[in-house]
Amino acid sequence: MTGEPSAPAVRRTSTLSILAFVAAFVVSVAGIVLGVIALVQLRRSGESGRALAVAAIVIGVLVTAFFVFSFALPYILNAM
Repeated sequence: MTGEPSAPAVRRTSTLSILAFVAAFVVSVAGIVLGVIALVQLRRSGESGRALAVAAIVIGVLVTAFFVFSFALPYILNAM
């Protein structure tokens, strides 16, 4: 031993979590699916990226709900 402090272990961020986060903005349904898959994978692998996966799911759901609502609203209003 030389007495030098060792570098702290750095946990890798899951690539799938990053991909899910980006996909949530581009193709929201894919972001939801990839986010769920990433959460399952993170439990097994011990990588970091849980916040990205959860954010991808939340953003994907919000974007999908916005588009469904915005496309359905004219039909709902015309039916009244």
